[in-house]
Amino acid sequence: MRIGVVTFPGSLDDRDAQRAIRLAGAEPVALWHGDHDLHGVDALVLPGGFSYGDYLRCGAIASLSPIMTEVIDAANTGMPVLGICNGFQMLAEAHLLDGGLIRNEAGRFICRDQQLRVENTSTDWTGGFATGQEITIPLKNGEGAFIASADTLERLEGEGQVAFRYLGVNPNGSLNDIAGVTNARGNVVGLMPHPEHAVEAGFGPDTADAMRSGIDGLTFFTSVIERALVH
Repeated sequence: MRIGVVTFPGSLDDRDAQRAIRLAGAEPVALWHGDHDLHGVDALVLPGGFSYGDYLRCGAIASLSPIMTEVIDAANTGMPVLGICNGFQMLAEAHLLDGGLIRNEAGRFICRDQQLRVENTSTDWTGGFATGQEITIPLKNGEGAFIASADTLERLEGEGQVAFRYLGVNPNGSLNDIAGVTNARGNVVGLMPHPEHAVEAGFGPDTADAMRSGIDGLTFFTSVIERALVH
């Protein structure tokens, strides 16, 4: 399986996403924001960072990059797409996911290992989890508070489109403790925490077993590979 990772000006975690894909057993393919070519990939990752310096709104300019025409078309035809942090902001700005992300409630950048509860295991990126499973992956953002209108929020909750929820601490003031959402089809998922930073023992969050041993993030990438094999 070939999974593309799009690099934008200001991307920080594109290489980390490529490494996560490789560790999961797929082939990472580097894609450039200024191109109109997805190079035949089977899935896509929009990585974290500060695309275009976060000018205007986080992810707003990136959502209009040339390659996003292809990303939107691919997503709308069913290709799995994962947006991580800044990538989640791009997906919201591109209207591939409902809601939006605004400045953290505390008004400052937050960096911490974050507990999440998996709410939806029917997506392309979450099939390897159990419903209700509690996982820990790093979070680092300044504008990660999820917002939506009352009607949109009710629909997301009612139709099971909340993919992840913050546990223990709501780090940014997100409505309903929402950490990540999916589209109705389940192929597009966005979340603020960074699964690509919890894929290799010795470099992940601390666990009860050992320091830096957490690899809960790896399941995002193995899930999409396993889903592709089934289909």
